[in-house]
Amino acid sequence: MKTNSKDVTLLLVEDDDIDAMTIERGFLKQRIANPIVRAYDGIEALELLRSNKVSRPLIILLDLQMPRMGGIEFLKQLRADETLSDLVVFVLTTSKSEEDMLSSYKQHIAGYFIKDDSGEKFLDIVNVLDSYWKIVQLPK
Repeated sequence: MKTNSKDVTLLLVEDDDIDAMTIERGFLKQRIANPIVRAYDGIEALELLRSNKVSRPLIILLDLQMPRMGGIEFLKQLRADETLSDLVVFVLTTSKSEEDMLSSYKQHIAGYFIKDDSGEKFLDIVNVLDSYWKIVQLPK
């Protein structure tokens, strides 16, 4: 059964309210109406996923620098969980650290985007994500 791109839920794991609003506005500006569920850190995101409070198919948009549980630790726990290990994750972070980038890709992320690429570049990121879930088949 083919997944309709409108069925894809975005799990936004982001502790910063301004960054979260910017992301949500970017999707609205591009007329992307997919549901967005927000978690404030890795612990909350894992709780939402493990309790099935985020519907599949879904794509995770993950910040790295967060309180309680940051993005790298979240990725390690996600990949270690047999029921969650197949989820698609894009990192959206302020970190330009080569170490953070390598650690993220070692956890099989789909892409790594730098947040301070604002304005038109940010809309390009939104368009990439929209195009991605329109053409890729995601497991339910």
